[in-house]
Amino acid sequence: MDDPTLFVIKKMKEVLEELRVTVEVFYLYEQKNSIPTLPQTLKNADGVILATTLEWYGIGGYMQLFLDACWLYGDKEKISRIYMCPIVMSTTYGEQEAKLNLATAWEILGGLPCSGLCGYIADTSLLEENGDYIRIIEKNAENLYRTINQKMPCLPASNQAVKQKVAITKTVNFTPQESEQLSQYVADDTYVQRQKADIQELASLFRDMMGSSEKEDTTEFVEEIRQHFVPQPGFAAGFKVVIEEKKTPLMIEIDGAGIDCHYGEGGRVDVEIQLDRASFSDIVSGRTSFQTSFMAGDMKMKGDFKVLRSLDQVLQFGAG
Repeated sequence: MDDPTLFVIKKMKEVLEELRVTVEVFYLYEQKNSIPTLPQTLKNADGVILATTLEWYGIGGYMQLFLDACWLYGDKEKISRIYMCPIVMSTTYGEQEAKLNLATAWEILGGLPCSGLCGYIADTSLLEENGDYIRIIEKNAENLYRTINQKMPCLPASNQAVKQKVAITKTVNFTPQESEQLSQYVADDTYVQRQKADIQELASLFRDMMGSSEKEDTTEFVEEIRQHFVPQPGFAAGFKVVIEEKKTPLMIEIDGAGIDCHYGEGGRVDVEIQLDRASFSDIVSGRTSFQTSFMAGDMKMKGDFKVLRSLDQVLQFGAG
């Protein structure tokens, strides 16, 4: 509704069809989930009209995505033989710059530019009711037909020369068929999400493989904990210490006068502690305590806080 570009495209389509030209229209806002595959539609085209309405600044996101897709997945050899007519209708300032941007982008892609059409149209009804404007649109469509039908040559553009000398782009030697297949995959959200999940799974697998090649120290901190154990009559509790740098948690089980300390899983857990190796090393060396580390935010815990406070009494690292 009230889009001047749609009116211009409609008129140009009517003229071209009267000249027995096959015209196919793609609305990018309707094709937004399959824009990467749209360069495939250029295969049988002799000419293309890139049309956009300028409502704020620049050519708009969907058109830019289409041009990006042409750069990444388009058949450059085919594009080099396609004429492009830029159409930009504006309800704000900047239609000439936007038309130039479309033409420049097509030249960088290697395509052939045609003289396009641009204008400032604040009210579409004024465009529809003005016979002079309609004749300009129809004339432009006729010129496009003559240019393509007569295969009019174009002078070399500096865009190509500059791109070849100074542009820093990764060259990926895909065949047109491979680019087409890749664009189909990119447009398939389910496929993309599945690939991301597979990559994460592989990354996790390789981390585990690298980790397994290095034997984890299952004695670190164990002897220090046993040496600084001070039995408390009647006290019994289980602690699970998750050290960020270690895959296996440290289990501390206290039952009156006895203590069992080892790396592993299972057993009684009244309090679970999470911290990094440096913070746990500070506790074991007596520079801080469990309660102080928790209050400082260096340690997280789940369980009974009263039981955690008792841990500083049964493991007195600061004494001796």
